[in-house]
Amino acid sequence: MTGVLEGKKVLITGSGRGIGRATAIAMAKAGADVIVHYRRDEASAADTVAQIQQLGREAFSVRAEMESEDDIDAMFDTITERWGRLDVFMANAAASAFKAITDLKGYHLDRTYHVVIHSTVHCAQRCIPLMEGHDGRIIAISSMGSEFTLPRYTALGTAKAALESLVRYLASELGPRGITCNGLNPGVVDTESAAFYGGDHIEAYHKDVISHTPLGRLGTPDDVADAAVFLASDASRFITGQTIRVDGGLTLLTGGFESF
Repeated sequence: MTGVLEGKKVLITGSGRGIGRATAIAMAKAGADVIVHYRRDEASAADTVAQIQQLGREAFSVRAEMESEDDIDAMFDTITERWGRLDVFMANAAASAFKAITDLKGYHLDRTYHVVIHSTVHCAQRCIPLMEGHDGRIIAISSMGSEFTLPRYTALGTAKAALESLVRYLASELGPRGITCNGLNPGVVDTESAAFYGGDHIEAYHKDVISHTPLGRLGTPDDVADAAVFLASDASRFITGQTIRVDGGLTLLTGGFESF
Protein backbone atom coordinates (compact mmCIF):
# COMPACT_ATOMS: atom_id res chain seq x y z
CA MET A 1 0.00 0.00 0.00
CA THR A 2 2.93 2.27 -0.67
CA GLY A 3 1.91 5.89 -1.26
CA VAL A 4 -1.81 5.59 -0.50
CA LEU A 5 -1.41 7.98 2.45
CA GLU A 6 1.18 10.24 0.85
CA GLY A 7 1.46 13.49 2.80
CA LYS A 8 -1.29 12.63 5.29
CA LYS A 9 -0.93 13.77 8.89
CA VAL A 10 -1.76 11.07 11.44
CA LEU A 11 -2.23 10.82 15.21
CA ILE A 12 -2.41 7.38 16.83
CA THR A 13 -2.90 7.09 20.57
CA GLY A 14 -1.02 4.33 22.36
CA SER A 15 1.36 3.97 19.43
CA GLY A 16 4.58 3.18 21.25
CA ARG A 17 3.92 -0.55 21.11
CA GLY A 18 1.57 -3.30 19.93
CA ILE A 19 -1.16 -2.54 17.41
CA GLY A 20 -0.58 1.20 17.68
CA ARG A 21 3.10 0.88 16.89
CA ALA A 22 2.51 -1.47 13.95
CA THR A 23 -0.11 0.92 12.56
CA ALA A 24 2.14 3.95 12.95
CA ILE A 25 4.87 2.22 10.96
CA ALA A 26 2.42 0.87 8.35
CA MET A 27 0.95 4.33 7.79
CA ALA A 28 4.43 5.81 7.48
CA LYS A 29 5.29 3.18 4.86
CA ALA A 30 2.12 4.30 3.05
CA GLY A 31 3.45 7.87 3.00
CA ALA A 32 2.05 9.46 6.18
CA ASP A 33 3.68 11.64 8.81
CA VAL A 34 2.84 10.35 12.29
CA ILE A 35 2.52 11.62 15.84
CA VAL A 36 3.36 8.81 18.26
CA HIS A 37 1.40 9.16 21.49
CA TYR A 38 2.47 7.40 24.67
CA ARG A 39 1.68 7.47 28.36
CA ARG A 40 4.58 5.76 30.15
CA ASP A 41 7.08 4.06 27.86
CA GLU A 42 9.04 6.96 26.40
CA ALA A 43 11.79 4.65 25.11
CA SER A 44 9.39 2.56 23.03
CA ALA A 45 7.77 5.69 21.64
CA ALA A 46 11.20 7.07 20.72
CA ASP A 47 12.04 3.83 18.94
CA THR A 48 8.80 3.99 16.96
CA VAL A 49 9.58 7.60 16.00
CA ALA A 50 13.07 6.57 14.88
CA GLN A 51 11.71 3.77 12.69
CA ILE A 52 9.27 6.17 11.03
CA GLN A 53 11.99 8.74 10.42
CA GLN A 54 14.16 6.07 8.83
CA LEU A 55 11.36 5.65 6.31
CA GLY A 56 11.78 9.29 5.37
CA ARG A 57 8.62 10.51 7.08
CA GLU A 58 8.16 13.15 9.75
CA ALA A 59 7.46 11.81 13.24
CA PHE A 60 7.52 13.03 16.80
CA SER A 61 6.19 11.76 20.11
CA VAL A 62 3.84 13.32 22.62
CA ARG A 63 3.06 12.20 26.14
CA ALA A 64 -0.50 12.53 27.40
CA GLU A 65 -2.73 11.00 30.04
CA MET A 66 -5.88 10.13 28.12
CA GLU A 67 -7.91 10.61 31.31
CA SER A 68 -6.94 14.28 31.30
CA GLU A 69 -8.72 16.75 29.01
CA ASP A 70 -5.90 19.21 29.71
CA ASP A 71 -3.32 16.72 28.40
CA ILE A 72 -5.45 15.98 25.34
CA ASP A 73 -5.85 19.69 24.67
CA ALA A 74 -2.11 20.21 24.97
CA MET A 75 -1.53 17.38 22.48
CA PHE A 76 -3.93 18.90 19.96
CA ASP A 77 -2.52 22.37 20.52
CA THR A 78 0.86 20.94 19.49
CA ILE A 79 -0.68 19.45 16.34
CA THR A 80 -2.37 22.74 15.50
CA GLU A 81 0.84 24.72 15.96
CA ARG A 82 3.05 22.26 14.11
CA TRP A 83 0.80 21.06 11.28
CA GLY A 84 -2.38 23.13 11.32
CA ARG A 85 -4.34 20.09 10.18
CA LEU A 86 -4.91 16.40 10.85
CA ASP A 87 -6.06 13.81 8.32
CA VAL A 88 -6.30 10.63 10.41
CA PHE A 89 -6.94 10.06 14.10
CA MET A 90 -6.83 6.51 15.49
CA ALA A 91 -8.19 5.96 18.99
CA ASN A 92 -6.11 3.00 20.13
CA ALA A 93 -5.29 3.79 23.76
CA ALA A 94 -7.00 1.61 26.37
CA ALA A 95 -6.76 0.90 30.07
CA SER A 96 -8.59 -1.52 32.30
CA ALA A 97 -8.54 -3.82 35.30
CA PHE A 98 -9.05 -7.49 34.45
CA LYS A 99 -11.23 -8.44 37.39
CA ALA A 100 -14.45 -10.29 38.11
CA ILE A 101 -17.50 -8.07 38.53
CA THR A 102 -17.49 -8.77 42.26
CA ASP A 103 -14.00 -7.26 42.52
CA LEU A 104 -14.51 -4.17 40.37
CA LYS A 105 -14.37 -0.81 42.09
CA GLY A 106 -15.71 2.49 40.87
CA TYR A 107 -12.26 3.80 40.07
CA HIS A 108 -11.59 0.79 37.80
CA LEU A 109 -14.67 1.65 35.76
CA ASP A 110 -13.99 5.39 35.82
CA ARG A 111 -10.48 4.97 34.46
CA THR A 112 -11.51 2.46 31.78
CA TYR A 113 -14.41 4.56 30.49
CA HIS A 114 -12.41 7.77 30.61
CA VAL A 115 -9.56 6.35 28.54
CA VAL A 116 -11.78 4.49 26.05
CA ILE A 117 -14.88 6.67 25.74
CA HIS A 118 -14.42 10.13 27.24
CA SER A 119 -11.06 10.67 25.57
CA THR A 120 -12.35 9.54 22.17
CA VAL A 121 -15.22 12.02 22.34
CA HIS A 122 -12.88 14.84 23.34
CA CYS A 123 -10.32 13.92 20.68
CA ALA A 124 -13.07 13.81 18.04
CA GLN A 125 -14.18 17.29 19.09
CA ARG A 126 -10.63 18.57 18.69
CA CYS A 127 -10.29 16.77 15.34
CA ILE A 128 -13.19 18.62 13.72
CA PRO A 129 -11.49 21.96 12.93
CA LEU A 130 -8.32 20.13 11.86
CA MET A 131 -10.14 17.70 9.52
CA GLU A 132 -13.23 19.45 8.28
CA GLY A 133 -13.41 19.82 4.54
CA HIS A 134 -10.57 17.50 3.55
CA ASP A 135 -11.77 13.90 4.00
CA GLY A 136 -10.80 13.33 7.61
CA ARG A 137 -10.69 9.81 9.01
CA ILE A 138 -11.37 8.65 12.58
CA ILE A 139 -10.63 5.01 13.39
CA ALA A 140 -11.41 3.35 16.72
CA ILE A 141 -9.92 0.07 17.92
CA SER A 142 -12.53 -2.13 19.56
CA SER A 143 -12.36 -5.68 20.95
CA MET A 144 -14.22 -8.97 20.62
CA GLY A 145 -15.22 -8.40 24.25
CA SER A 146 -17.65 -5.78 22.95
CA GLU A 147 -20.01 -8.57 21.88
CA PHE A 148 -18.79 -11.78 23.51
CA THR A 149 -18.44 -12.12 27.26
CA LEU A 150 -14.93 -12.97 28.40
CA PRO A 151 -13.95 -13.71 32.01
CA ARG A 152 -12.52 -10.72 33.93
CA TYR A 153 -13.23 -8.47 30.95
CA THR A 154 -16.34 -6.63 32.11
CA ALA A 155 -14.88 -3.13 32.37
CA LEU A 156 -13.08 -3.13 29.03
CA GLY A 157 -15.69 -5.21 27.19
CA THR A 158 -18.53 -2.86 28.09
CA ALA A 159 -16.37 0.18 27.28
CA LYS A 160 -15.55 -1.25 23.86
CA ALA A 161 -19.24 -1.95 23.23
CA ALA A 162 -19.92 1.71 23.97
CA LEU A 163 -17.05 2.63 21.64
CA GLU A 164 -18.66 0.78 18.74
CA SER A 165 -21.89 2.68 19.40
CA LEU A 166 -19.91 5.92 19.53
CA VAL A 167 -18.43 5.10 16.10
CA ARG A 168 -21.95 5.13 14.65
CA TYR A 169 -22.87 8.42 16.33
CA LEU A 170 -19.66 10.10 15.23
CA ALA A 171 -20.19 8.86 11.67
CA SER A 172 -23.71 10.28 11.65
CA GLU A 173 -22.79 13.69 13.06
CA LEU A 174 -19.43 14.20 11.38
CA GLY A 175 -20.33 12.86 7.94
CA PRO A 176 -21.75 16.21 6.79
CA ARG A 177 -18.39 17.73 7.71
CA GLY A 178 -16.58 15.32 5.39
CA ILE A 179 -15.22 13.10 8.20
CA THR A 180 -15.72 9.34 8.28
CA CYS A 181 -15.57 7.24 11.43
CA ASN A 182 -15.10 3.48 11.50
CA GLY A 183 -13.95 0.84 13.95
CA LEU A 184 -11.73 -2.21 13.79
CA ASN A 185 -12.51 -5.17 16.02
CA PRO A 186 -9.51 -7.51 16.25
CA GLY A 187 -9.74 -11.03 17.54
CA VAL A 188 -6.92 -12.25 19.74
CA VAL A 189 -3.76 -10.49 18.61
CA ASP A 190 -0.32 -11.67 19.71
CA THR A 191 0.70 -8.64 21.79
CA GLU A 192 1.88 -7.88 25.32
CA SER A 193 -1.67 -6.99 26.30
CA ALA A 194 -3.02 -10.37 25.18
CA ALA A 195 -0.21 -12.10 27.07
CA PHE A 196 -1.12 -10.14 30.20
CA TYR A 197 -4.77 -11.15 29.90
CA GLY A 198 -3.86 -14.81 29.36
CA GLY A 199 -1.53 -14.76 32.38
CA ASP A 200 -0.01 -18.07 33.44
CA HIS A 201 -2.36 -19.89 31.03
CA ILE A 202 -1.16 -18.07 27.94
CA GLU A 203 -0.09 -21.16 25.97
CA ALA A 204 -3.39 -22.94 26.59
CA TYR A 205 -5.23 -19.69 25.84
CA HIS A 206 -3.49 -19.34 22.48
CA LYS A 207 -4.09 -23.01 21.65
CA ASP A 208 -7.80 -22.62 22.40
CA VAL A 209 -8.02 -19.48 20.26
CA ILE A 210 -6.24 -21.07 17.30
CA SER A 211 -8.47 -24.15 17.46
CA HIS A 212 -11.50 -21.88 17.01
CA THR A 213 -10.01 -19.67 14.30
CA PRO A 214 -10.78 -20.81 10.72
CA LEU A 215 -7.56 -19.27 9.40
CA GLY A 216 -5.62 -21.32 11.95
CA ARG A 217 -3.42 -18.73 13.68
CA LEU A 218 -3.42 -15.79 16.06
CA GLY A 219 -3.77 -12.31 14.67
CA THR A 220 -0.73 -10.08 14.42
CA PRO A 221 -0.44 -6.32 14.91
CA ASP A 222 0.34 -6.05 11.19
CA ASP A 223 -3.01 -7.68 10.32
CA VAL A 224 -4.82 -4.89 12.14
CA ALA A 225 -2.43 -2.20 10.90
CA ASP A 226 -3.06 -3.06 7.25
CA ALA A 227 -6.82 -2.81 7.81
CA ALA A 228 -6.28 0.58 9.47
CA VAL A 229 -4.30 1.80 6.46
CA PHE A 230 -7.24 0.82 4.26
CA LEU A 231 -9.69 2.77 6.44
CA ALA A 232 -7.35 5.76 6.42
CA SER A 233 -7.05 5.70 2.64
CA ASP A 234 -9.24 7.05 -0.14
CA ALA A 235 -10.27 3.46 -0.93
CA SER A 236 -12.60 3.61 2.10
CA ARG A 237 -14.12 6.98 1.17
CA PHE A 238 -17.74 5.72 1.15
CA ILE A 239 -17.49 3.57 4.27
CA THR A 240 -18.55 5.09 7.58
CA GLY A 241 -20.22 4.01 10.80
CA GLN A 242 -18.93 0.44 10.45
CA THR A 243 -16.89 -1.78 12.74
CA ILE A 244 -14.91 -4.32 10.74
CA ARG A 245 -13.77 -7.58 12.31
CA VAL A 246 -10.12 -8.50 11.82
CA ASP A 247 -10.14 -11.84 13.61
CA GLY A 248 -9.38 -14.64 11.13
CA GLY A 249 -12.95 -15.88 11.58
CA LEU A 250 -12.64 -16.44 15.34
CA THR A 251 -16.04 -14.95 16.09
CA LEU A 252 -17.68 -17.39 13.68
CA LEU A 253 -16.87 -20.23 16.05
CA THR A 254 -17.00 -18.65 19.49
CA GLY A 255 -19.77 -20.98 20.63
CA GLY A 256 -17.09 -23.40 21.76
CA PHE A 257 -14.48 -20.86 22.74
CA GLU A 258 -13.47 -21.55 26.32
CA SER A 259 -10.92 -18.81 27.07
CA PHE A 260 -10.44 -18.03 30.79
